[in-house]
Amino acid sequence: MVNEWLQGKEYFLVETNVDNQNKITVEIDHKDGVWIEDCCELSKFIEEHLDRDQEDFELEVGSAGIGQPFKVLQQYKNSIGYDVELMTADGKKMEGEMKDATEDGFTVVVAEKQKVEGKKRPVLVEVEKKFGYDDVKWVKSIIDFK
Repeated sequence: MVNEWLQGKEYFLVETNVDNQNKITVEIDHKDGVWIEDCCELSKFIEEHLDRDQEDFELEVGSAGIGQPFKVLQQYKNSIGYDVELMTADGKKMEGEMKDATEDGFTVVVAEKQKVEGKKRPVLVEVEKKFGYDDVKWVKSIIDFK
């Protein structure tokens, strides 16, 4: 039903959930952010296609949320060229610029101190780090208010 509403729109589905008390939660996203009016429109669309007389439900439609971990590939793709923070599966946090995202994984450019020939001290060098989605606990956008 949500996919039907999404057809022809630049929004994409992040997650749907129905709990055992019939609370329906729908998260959508868009590369430029989510408008409240569109959440209302989707909510009305869903309500028109469900029958409360047949089964009562609670409905919550919203955006994936700023600062929340990515859940779907499109969120990774939309962050290409932007800074992200991630935590590896072994608990190491790092920040860098999202360079690429595919079905198989993603690449982040991070600054690392490395020993460079001819230098006495390590210097910051940009390094590409490739990750599979199972290699990280979470990835999220870094919000910069500058």
